[in-house]
Amino acid sequence: MDMDEKSIRALLAAVKDGVLDLDSAMERLRRLPCEDMGFACVDHHRFLRTGMPEVVFGEGKSAGQIVAIMKSLAAEGTVALATRVDAEKAETVLAGLDGAVYHADARIVQVNGGGEPASDSGVVLVAAAGTSDLPVAEEAAVTARAFGCRVETVYDVGVAGVHRLLSRRRELERAAVVIAVAGMEGALPGVIAGLVEAPVIAVPTSVGYGSGAGGFAALLSMLNSCAPGMAVVNIDNGFGAASMAAAVMRAAARLAGTELATEMPR
Repeated sequence: MDMDEKSIRALLAAVKDGVLDLDSAMERLRRLPCEDMGFACVDHHRFLRTGMPEVVFGEGKSAGQIVAIMKSLAAEGTVALATRVDAEKAETVLAGLDGAVYHADARIVQVNGGGEPASDSGVVLVAAAGTSDLPVAEEAAVTARAFGCRVETVYDVGVAGVHRLLSRRRELERAAVVIAVAGMEGALPGVIAGLVEAPVIAVPTSVGYGSGAGGFAALLSMLNSCAPGMAVVNIDNGFGAASMAAAVMRAAARLAGTELATEMPR
């Protein structure tokens, strides 16, 4: 992989010779070029800039393209994920990637594991209204774990039987961040936001009948919630919710003088 070794060596030499200070060198490293593969430009330095590695959106890509990109990402030693990979495509991808695993419910291919979270780190709780919401909820859970978060799940706790949600009050109250996934009218996140002090990330799903308009009804309901402390991501975007949760956890850990995970995700 061409990492522009000549430029990196020159940069390191400048630091060694005292011509360039460390902060300036780090700023330049954050802008190193990506790897041009012709059909994709792989960003190997996203973790350095943002704390999260580049992730492959598998939908619309061929199995061969996914394999090539993930091999490149995994070679860096960080966790490599491909989302929205159906089971048929995953078979071909797994055959081309050593050590890869397929999370079928989440539709995610993963190479390398996430860093072990610190034992005292907070919990990201993924709550799903119904069983039909599980693909999106599992996408969020698998992604958050890969990004170094401690994750717990409570599923099938929708408002049609609110006693099911209230019976999990203890898990809700100890969560540092809650990802609430719901289709239909999308009421679950607002109810949770009215019960807990943790930030709630709402994920509308495309689950529902015709008037649900493919998740727009749930999206609008969540956007218009009167419960404070709640943010909303796009329809079916479990990955986006997990990324935001990891960012919140990382910021909290930084303020507390600790690290989100014991090591960079690998």
